[in-house]
Amino acid sequence: MKYEELLERAFRELPKKRITGGERFEIPKVVVQREGNRTIFRNFSQIARIINRSEDHLFKYLVRSLGTAGFLEHGRLVFQGKFTQDEVQREIEDYIKRYVICRECNAPDTELVKEERVLMIRCLACGAKYPARGLNI
Repeated sequence: MKYEELLERAFRELPKKRITGGERFEIPKVVVQREGNRTIFRNFSQIARIINRSEDHLFKYLVRSLGTAGFLEHGRLVFQGKFTQDEVQREIEDYIKRYVICRECNAPDTELVKEERVLMIRCLACGAKYPARGLNI
């Protein structure tokens, strides 16, 4: 068989429907619960692990962007004040756009590295490296 015939056969035998149903990386959904004047971000540690960021960096970003105080407790983040699930989800999405997704190749395979006194984002997929804007911890 010729190469072109083999290639056509391979394309014909590919499944018509994608199994994953979309992109490789999906932004995780937050789980928030209110208790009095506090808002508890229940899956905070899981989300930090999924996006491959330190809990400390994500915590400082969320507290600063929501303009409130908070503390970590058993893998949960407790905010002072009332916040909706949509508000917290929006902040997580903004954080991911700013500090996780590579601006060169749009891959989520990045890491934060500190060079001298500058926080840099290094992409493990394409090799790009650039300074992180905003929260410099």
